[in-house]
Amino acid sequence: MLNPQEFVDCLKKNGVNFFTGVPDSLLKELCSCIAHTSRLGEHVIAANEGGAVALALGYHLATRNIPLVYLQNSGLGNVVNPLLSLVDEEVYSVPMLFVIGWRGEPGVHDEPQHKKQGRVMVPMLEAMEIPYAVVGADPDIAETIVKDAVAHVRKTSGPFALVIKKGIFSGYTASRPMKTEFPLSREEAIQQVIDVLEERDVVVSTTGMPSREVYEYRTKRGVGHQRDFLTVGGMGHASQIALGIALQKPERSVYCLDGDGALLMHMGGLALVGTLKPNNYKHIVLNNGAHDSVGGQPTVALDIDILDIARAAGYQRVARARTESELQSCLQDLTCSPGPSLLEIQVRCGSRKDLGRPETTPIQNKDAFMDFIDRSN
Repeated sequence: MLNPQEFVDCLKKNGVNFFTGVPDSLLKELCSCIAHTSRLGEHVIAANEGGAVALALGYHLATRNIPLVYLQNSGLGNVVNPLLSLVDEEVYSVPMLFVIGWRGEPGVHDEPQHKKQGRVMVPMLEAMEIPYAVVGADPDIAETIVKDAVAHVRKTSGPFALVIKKGIFSGYTASRPMKTEFPLSREEAIQQVIDVLEERDVVVSTTGMPSREVYEYRTKRGVGHQRDFLTVGGMGHASQIALGIALQKPERSVYCLDGDGALLMHMGGLALVGTLKPNNYKHIVLNNGAHDSVGGQPTVALDIDILDIARAAGYQRVARARTESELQSCLQDLTCSPGPSLLEIQVRCGSRKDLGRPETTPIQNKDAFMDFIDRSN
């Protein structure tokens, strides 16, 4: 296996000293090492992968040095535009190294939302004419690949991708600065939300742990899953899926269960909701200040005022809850008041180790959800 520290040391030895990207569970050991060993200004967790490319470009413009962008392969869609219209050798010709986690690698078990992405990732890189190398668990080979990759980007003034196979990094333990330890867990908050919903209410839950926790609680209550659209992929897009439903079904209350990392990833969606003003739109942001589903790396969501941002974007009502009693009061108001409304629930990090995954396929979830909307008109 590869030692994350040795891998980072190898990058730095070859002149790569700036790191930015969006955390990935497959790369979590590497991301933890980068965060723990980087000095101020050497590492930025970006809001989305395209923004990471722009940050890396700015770094190169200011220093002439080679930046590194890390991401899960599902984030390739977010980097296509800045990669081809800015970084490419035929535009600004910027030397840039990418580290891409290979979720859904053919022949390796993974969740449904990663299968096609894993299958088409290499053809995508080839279609974009991005040279790449697949990194496995052999340290000596990995060191040679890194050295050759850096030499390539220096020579061509263009990008190069290091594709990281699943499970090649050994563990890395580093103490994380703890943010406020809130009383509620995310799962407890989700359960309180579901308990106050009406029979006809619609739920759109964001990718990662929240959708899994929604599914498990519905199972525990024995009420079926047809009310919930579980957004298993497309991080950051749940709020706009919910908006699309709310605009077409104005007589139904539509609840978006969002995460702080997902909200930050495409924050422009707030402006669209606030401008269109669907009064049946209820936006609930579960904020633990972390990318909890992929390793707990920090976000900036507890360092900004989400309520002020939503209010400025045009949301009619905003509120924040941290305790069970505050949440009960806020939910009473949320269910009775016209929107668009945003409720931020500040929760602690972490989830149950035995938390399961949906037993239905995404297509089964979609079909049951659409049937529910049709039947209950």
